[in-house]
Amino acid sequence: MEVVLAGYNLDRDLIARLAEGAAASDADALTPETLSAAYARVSRDPRPIPELRADARTDVAQARRSNRRIIFGFGHASVAEHAVFNLDLLGLSRLALEALEATRIGSYTEKSQRYILLDRDFVVPAEIAGGAHEGAFRDLVLRQQEAYQRAHQVLGELAGEETAREDARYCLGLSATGQVGATLNARSLEATVRRLAADPRAEVRELAERLHAAVAGVAPSLVRYTEPTPQRAETPECMTKLLTGWGRPVETGELVPDAHQPPVRLLSVTPDAEERVLAALIHGCGSLPWSAALERVRNLSDEQCRTLVDESLRRMDAHESPLRAFELVVAGYEVVLSASAFAQLKRHRMATLLPQAYDPALGITVPPSFEAAGLKPLLHEVAEASGALHDAIAEELPAIAAYALTNAHRRRVLFHANVRELYHLARLRLDAHAQWDIRGIARLMISQAREKLPRLMQLAEGRDALEAARRESPDAAD
Repeated sequence: MEVVLAGYNLDRDLIARLAEGAAASDADALTPETLSAAYARVSRDPRPIPELRADARTDVAQARRSNRRIIFGFGHASVAEHAVFNLDLLGLSRLALEALEATRIGSYTEKSQRYILLDRDFVVPAEIAGGAHEGAFRDLVLRQQEAYQRAHQVLGELAGEETAREDARYCLGLSATGQVGATLNARSLEATVRRLAADPRAEVRELAERLHAAVAGVAPSLVRYTEPTPQRAETPECMTKLLTGWGRPVETGELVPDAHQPPVRLLSVTPDAEERVLAALIHGCGSLPWSAALERVRNLSDEQCRTLVDESLRRMDAHESPLRAFELVVAGYEVVLSASAFAQLKRHRMATLLPQAYDPALGITVPPSFEAAGLKPLLHEVAEASGALHDAIAEELPAIAAYALTNAHRRRVLFHANVRELYHLARLRLDAHAQWDIRGIARLMISQAREKLPRLMQLAEGRDALEAARRESPDAAD
């Protein structure tokens, strides 16, 4: 594992002075902390901001004291968001990358298994290394990688290189390494370090330590509290023990893993959804209070309601979302999907994602190309061997067992998103360029939401299909 501080934001005037060959003393101000300290003073110091920045650059020690007092003393943590870090992360397993990217406010560009032919690098978890399972784990990973190479070769000959790279990865294990370029502000980074430090997996805890070490020397006043809180470190295990003590439910039903469970199940939609959005649109167009806006909606004819929704959508292009009024309506789903599909669903961080652990009992996702190429038995053999080792490891180390699984294995996820975010999901994941697995999941999600919200979801389509949907929608404006 390697974590490299690739860059961070600096004061513009300092950059200009360095470009002109500034004195060596300016090196002390090579930190984003001066920007945070200067902006923290904007609310109470009447001087122009450029003067505040100049003061902070002149006395970095005082800027750091100011940051500590304002951010951690007074609790104004948003000040730390003015400092931004770019980080190179290399040699992390797919599982560790998932843990990192669960941070909502951050930017990540990841090495794609869809476009790049991978080598044989993988992570042996510290919990397994030197133990009874290490030999079996290494043998399994070798088997996964050989299946990956075989599938890539066969699919390349039958379906072309693009399909070969995209689909062969379903044989790869979640222990395969990747890399990501990440950008986080100091506030998000500190919260991320604390969250990762509470993870039961040693690899993820090591990532927390390395992230902190990468920025500590540059911004000691902004990333300070990195120990896991009891809320993070103790609550999950305590809740599990509590439920275990209560025994199994009388009717397990929905709780039992089932490979035949529908991949997408719409659980809930905000009641009176269209009425709420229409009231919000009216509320934003004038000075009516919410109660009066609701009353006005209730007095509109069905045709007027349709026209108002259409008017709010008709100028939207393929790169835009509906107005924010659409955020008042939330759809909740339970989704069962492969690790490959989850890698794309997790990119929608403005939604709420609550994943369970990967579970072999939920079955695997088999690429259609495997059927045509006669590779389905190969994937099933690898998946069965992976599931068997997963179960053996889980008896002693349940948090580590997923390292044995493949990209084809599935997990169950609760996904809640407002309608505006569902439009974003549709734009990206229904587009013709989207990967087939996540496109199938997204199609089910959007179609189920459209059944409940036909007017609000009428233009939730991929970027390539928006204009056709606009012409064909029965509710589309002329």
